[in-house]
This record gives sequence, C-alpha cells and structure tokens, in this order.
Amino acid sequence: MAHARILDASRAALLVVDVQEAFRTVIPVFDRLALAVSIAVRAFRVLDLPVFITEQYPKGLGRTAKEIVDVLPADFRYIEKTSFSSCGAEELESGFKAAASTQLVVCGLEAHVCVNQTVHDLLDRGFDVHLLTDCVASRSEQDKQAGLSKMLASGVVASSVEMALFEIMRDSTHSSFKEIQALIK
Repeated sequence: MAHARILDASRAALLVVDVQEAFRTVIPVFDRLALAVSIAVRAFRVLDLPVFITEQYPKGLGRTAKEIVDVLPADFRYIEKTSFSSCGAEELESGFKAAASTQLVVCGLEAHVCVNQTVHDLLDRGFDVHLLTDCVASRSEQDKQAGLSKMLASGVVASSVEMALFEIMRDSTHSSFKEIQALIK
C-alpha cells in the first residue's frame, strides 16, 4: 500500500482553477502555464480520471485558455463561479462526490487568490490536496510565493505535473505509460 501522500488513481481528480484568457496579458508566464495545464488535462483524460475546470466570472474574465479548451471535447462542462473559492460552486462539490474523488490535484490562477482560497476550503472539507507548483501563477512573483507558502504551511502536498502522473501510474508497465511519457517529454 502506498503512503497516504502518494496519489492513488482510484481517488484522484484534477481541478483547474480559473486559467482564463483575460490573464494572458497580465501573467508573464501564462503561455507556459497554459501549456503545462493542458498537458495535465490531457494526461488525466488518458488515465480516465476526472477533470474539473472552474471559470471565475467568465463574462468579465473570458473563457478557459485556448490551449486547454483544445484538448477537451466540445461538450465539456466548465463550472462558472463568482466566489473566489471554487468550493463556492455547489456543482463542483457534487462532482467530487459523484467521482469518489478524495485526492484533488489542483492548479490554476491566481495562486494567492482563487487557488489559495479553494485549497484552504478543500482542506477544511477533508480532501487531500496536491498542488501542481509548476501550474500555478500570479501576476506578481511575490504574490505567488506568498500563496504557495501559506498553502504548503496549511498542509498541501507540493507536486508537479510529472510527479503526479508517475505517482498515479506507479509502474512503467501501466497501460498508459508510453502515452503519458510522450506527453511530458
């Protein structure tokens, strides 16, 4: 049996928080981040694991980044919200329950606002939260670092796209290993 801090495919889901087009011009690493998130989304879909994506007030901030939208089916259901925490969207929590997801792999924008509040609410609700540190950002590096520090101090597990995927697969004989390896190399 794996350590409690290692991701388990039977309990894991990906939550992408607010990676929206309006941030493209104000977050210096947006293009790199959107690409990394799109790889995570593609990989979770290859592994047949749940993917949830929230959008903060899309009327004002636009829709999810094109890089991510392009790897999803046209009928994918995005979860719109106005609260900074994604947990303010009832549809999200019911989705976690329906998928039996207790380990949430979280990424998105901005680290010190919506990601921070989401992560703390998830921890408060008893979820194991793994943060893809290579897939979070803020407009300023100082705000990102403050958000990361607070989340990690609160019990979030630091991870990366590659780390999370290899934990989920557990073995190079996994049926999706070659396909996942091609995505991340």
